[in-house]
Order: sequence, then C-alpha cells, then structure tokens
Amino acid sequence: MVKALAFKGDKKSAKKRKRPTTDDNDDEDAAPTPKHLTTTTLSAPPNDDPDDTHWVSADSLPDITGPILLVLPTTPPTSLSSDALGAVFPQKIENLIEGLPDSAEPHDIRQVWIATRVVGSEGSFTFKGHQGRYLGCDRYGGFSAGREAVSAEETFAVKGVEGRVGYFRVRSVGGGFLSAKSSSSSPSTDSEVSVPVVRGDVTEAEAEGDESTYVRIRMQARFKPIHKVEKAEKMRAEISRKELEEEVGRRLEDEEVRRLKKARREGGYHEVMLNVKVKGKHDKFA
Repeated sequence: MVKALAFKGDKKSAKKRKRPTTDDNDDEDAAPTPKHLTTTTLSAPPNDDPDDTHWVSADSLPDITGPILLVLPTTPPTSLSSDALGAVFPQKIENLIEGLPDSAEPHDIRQVWIATRVVGSEGSFTFKGHQGRYLGCDRYGGFSAGREAVSAEETFAVKGVEGRVGYFRVRSVGGGFLSAKSSSSSPSTDSEVSVPVVRGDVTEAEAEGDESTYVRIRMQARFKPIHKVEKAEKMRAEISRKELEEEVGRRLEDEEVRRLKKARREGGYHEVMLNVKVKGKHDKFA
C-alpha cells in the first residue's frame, strides 16, 4: 500500500478510540456485570522504520523512482516546483542541514514529483506533480505541468554526470537540458535576492561542463534499492531470545544468546547453532 508523504516536523495523528455503545435502559448507577463489560483493544502502532521516510540522494539511474525532489544548482538551493495551475518555478528549499543541497528535504508538497521510468527505456522518465499533472517542456524550453496525459513533451532523458556521483542532467525530447541560472548578472544582496531562471533549452554543446545543468535528485530512502537490501538483511539478523531457545530446545545462557545473534548478523549462524545444540546434549548426559 502506498504511504502518504511525510514531511519533517509533521505531527502524527492519533487514532480515535471507538466507544462501546450502551443500552439506554441500563441503570447507570448499577455496577456493570461481566456481560456488560466491553474491552477495547488498541491496535499496535505501525512498525514504521524511521529510515524509510527520510530523504537520501540518488546515486545512479536505478535509484530514481517514487517521490523525488529535483534540487537545482542555485545559491541558495532551490527546487523545481509546480503550483495547482501548472506553473513551474524555482522554490527555495527550507529543510537543509547547514545549507547543504545534498541534505535537502521537501517542506511543501509542490516540491515533490513522482518519478516513473518509461517502460522499455534505459533512462527516460516522467515526473508527475502533486496535482496529478506531468512536468513538460515545449520546443522553446518552457516548462509547465498542465497535462494529465503523457506525450513526448512529458518525457525526459536523465543521465548521470561523468565523474560526479549524485549529479544528473535532465534533457527534454527537444534535446534541451534543464538549467537554472541567475536572472541578474550582478551579485544578489540580502535586500534583493536574484530569482533563478529555469529553462530547458541548453544545447548539448553548451551543457558540456556547464554546472547550471547539474541537478541533484533527492528521494525517499525506502525506494532506494541498496536501502531495501540493507533493510532485508537487518530484518533477517533480528531474532529474539525466545526464538533462539525454541530452535535450540532449551534455555540459553546470556553468552550463548550473544554468540548466536552475532553469528546471525555476521555469518556462520548455522554452525554456531549446531555447536550450541551439541553442547546442550553433552551437558544433559554429563
């Protein structure tokens, strides 16, 4: 089941308890009998791993899937965002650690796109906005998010920057690259902040070595393949003392539990388990 996006600082909503219905004819002053008692069992809170909901950087094309944040190469860092009317614009990122772009997390749903790989392609993607419309780029390099169906203009080729892990170039079907540049040649001040200009018409020759086309892609950790593998290994390594004792068939000493859990994490679990079982048999007949 697809989970709702979680943003930093959001409060978890508490589930309401259903109150048992009572008969109006019952005497309110009378002590309740076991027949009238109703027990309410609270469902256990979802076992969500905090690591699943935090945001990490995509390192390669296979990582790109699910909710993403397109971090533009601007100062201060901005994201490619879209509003309810389909206008695409750079939006300042508020959730940063020490101002570092590779720590960016979305604070606004308008910053989030759902990345989906085009079937049969190696590096082609569509980006769906929060309003259900797709990011598109026309032949003049103008971006918008106004269409609910995918055409050629809503398809983008994403390619990693050679020698720069975690950086990507996004190219439209017309051949132009996504870029974000300052709208003013003069340096911005505190009183006058330059608004970046986002375009999709930078040519192949112009994009070579042009860092204004270098885009970082942030994504939720639960969608990253390496995170899925690490989580599966972590779950496999977790085992309770009760489960270990059931498998051995006797009560275990603390040192034996530590050895078995360590072997389950680092390898050689079955060999250590066999030794523990053999030791138990020797102790039984000693």
